[in-house]
Amino acid sequence: MKPIVQSLPTVAAGFVNGMLAGIGRTGLRIDELLDHAEIATAMLHQPLARIPVTRYAALYRRINEQLDDEAFALFARPLRQGSFELLCRGALSATTLAEALERIARYLRVLLDEFEVELDRSGRAAVLTISQEHDLPEGPAGRVFAFEWLLRLIHGLAAWLVAHPLPLDEVAFPYPPPLHAADYELVFAPRYTFDAPRLEARFAAEFLDLPIRRDEAALRVFLIDAPASITTLYRRDRSLALRVREQLRAALPAMPGLTELATRLHLSPRTLHRRLEAEGASLRSLREALRRELAIEWMGKSTRPLSRIATDLGFADGASFYRAFMAWTGYGPREYRQRLQATNPADQNGDRAVTGKANQITLAEVPSGR
Repeated sequence: MKPIVQSLPTVAAGFVNGMLAGIGRTGLRIDELLDHAEIATAMLHQPLARIPVTRYAALYRRINEQLDDEAFALFARPLRQGSFELLCRGALSATTLAEALERIARYLRVLLDEFEVELDRSGRAAVLTISQEHDLPEGPAGRVFAFEWLLRLIHGLAAWLVAHPLPLDEVAFPYPPPLHAADYELVFAPRYTFDAPRLEARFAAEFLDLPIRRDEAALRVFLIDAPASITTLYRRDRSLALRVREQLRAALPAMPGLTELATRLHLSPRTLHRRLEAEGASLRSLREALRRELAIEWMGKSTRPLSRIATDLGFADGASFYRAFMAWTGYGPREYRQRLQATNPADQNGDRAVTGKANQITLAEVPSGR
């Protein structure tokens, strides 16, 4: 069996642009913030570029520290450092998740003029709603990021409080699809829509009855890295999905089925299917995501022929690879490579990474699309 090679988790450049949307009116220099996080400034002008999660988190922390604002100057009033800790402490003494989410909603109502958070329970479904009450100071990119950030913050904290995965079934977003919408399956939910009147995140109502399992000692450890640690790309309830992804990558160009993967992971096929479903994933979606991310990685970081990329990813022929790549990115493989070469004419050389500084990754390993 081939050794498992883990690729570096990354986020789309759109998430970084959103995080920086409010910086222009603060007096901070964006280039200095990016330099501290070792992110090449040129990446912000490449819609298909990817940034390593570790550097995204470093930028997140740096902005919070420099601004003394845990909300990136996106709102009329700053969220001073310590706001997230107080939010955690207010929810920590709740009895159930439902009570904790109600407290979180009330706390955010006090802090944020622009957004209102509500929780509704109807039969077997629970709906977390985020409504915009007033305009934000920033433009469309800042508005998109504000919704993304707030949902990830609430969802990540809720999952930590109950020490249990909380997969979202579906999320409706109140804006048109952003360029980084392809990442939403991994960040939020397997099903998502856009142009809704308000943000609505649906999940099983039974989770609301889960007890709060964390205490003061656990909170002290949690706050060492939070909130940056819970607002980056990968959800904490995707551990099995990520293990399956690693197995699929190790097996390329073969595409093992459910039975073979279950054997490798020491599970029954039924258990593997059930647990992936509980994480909001499926073998088909994981296989598709892996092919997409590796195709974009190899197109951007190597000069290997298109026919070889198609073969290495397990496609039956070049035509099927072309159709898949068009669906992922909106471009044919050849056009996509030409666009990258036009942007970085000196960087397409062998299998060498495209870089800004010598130690900066600018195009990387996970899904991208339009």
